[in-house]
This record gives sequence, structure tokens and C-alpha cells, in this order.
Amino acid sequence: MPVMETTTAQELIELEQQFGAHNYHPLDVVIERAQGVWVYDTEGKRYLDCLASYSAVNQGHCHPRILETLIGQAHKVTLTSRAFRNDQLPLLYRDLHELTGFDMALPMNSGAEAVETAIKAARKWGYKVKGIPDGQAEIIVCANNFHGRTVTIVSFSTDEQYRDGFGPFTPGFKIIPYADAQALREAITPNTCAFLVEPIQGEAGIIIPPS
Repeated sequence: MPVMETTTAQELIELEQQFGAHNYHPLDVVIERAQGVWVYDTEGKRYLDCLASYSAVNQGHCHPRILETLIGQAHKVTLTSRAFRNDQLPLLYRDLHELTGFDMALPMNSGAEAVETAIKAARKWGYKVKGIPDGQAEIIVCANNFHGRTVTIVSFSTDEQYRDGFGPFTPGFKIIPYADAQALREAITPNTCAFLVEPIQGEAGIIIPPS
């Protein structure tokens, strides 16, 4: 049997500081386990998880149905890659179609990857369908946005901390104030291929646009 290494919360924090890149600055609370809406640190203190991993765990931690499905699938197939078909992806596509009404879906691994793919799809549509001259497609975005940290995405960020030291940036984006319908109307040109917007801005506060 392997011997479990025991370390204090402070030792774990120091290990992360020493060996992990300092691209994030979390609170000095070391979570060890979780159940439902509660998370527990290494000292046994309990916290109500209102963050829910930025809503990725809004179903609650260690949900029994999800655990059962994960374990069951792990016993069958770990990963096929898209080089093969599998017996689960078509069912996901069907369910997403029925849930959203959209014709097709393209799964991504992260929010930033989804936004990057949406940008590519919008530009391709602009060139192939709308007839925008090559290299001139424009996407309208809102100030104080947050869509991720890739180079293209920070190209249209208005937060300098996400841009500092990462230029040159990707062109083709026009920034307008959030929740300003008139500014949006004025920004649209024949070269506009998309409007990229958060339904509720979360990075700039919790800003809900007027109806």
C-alpha cells in the first residue's frame, strides 16, 4: 500500500508558490473535499461554495448521478479521440439539439476555446456567405468584457492587466460600451460579421443589461 504524504495547508501553499506558475492568485484556503454546496479545507473547516467553479459545478460537488455515470464510463472507455466514432457523442448532439433548437453543435474543452472557435466561424461566414473582402471582417465586442486569456481574446480586452506584455495583438475588433444599443447600431458596417457579448458581464461586476 502506498504511504499517503501528509502536509499542512501552509506547506501546500508554499509548494504551489515554489513550483507553480504565478498566473493566478487564489485565496489561501486549501480545499480537500466537497459535497453538494459545501467545500472543506484541510483543517476541516466548512465553506458554502457560492462560486461553484464559475458555475461549472452548479449541479453541486460529487453529485451521485454524475459520479455513477463517470465511474461507469471510466470502466468502459477512457477516450476515443475524434479519429473514431463512439456511442456517446451522437446522443449528446441529439440532446443539445432538442434542448437549444440549434441545428448542430461543436464541443470545445474550455470557454476560451469556444470563443476562439466562434470567432473563426463568424469570420468564415463573413467571407464565404456575406462576401466581406478577405482580411477585413470585423467583430463588435463590449468594453470590460472577459472571454478568456488567449492572445486573440485579450486583443479586445479593455483590462490592461490581461494585455500587458502579450502584444502584438489580433486586429479586427471594434469595442463599444456594454448594454448600449445605439452604439451597437452605429458600429455595424458592411464588414461586420458578428457581435460578441456576455448576457451578463461577470468580470466587470455583475452587470445585467436593461431589457
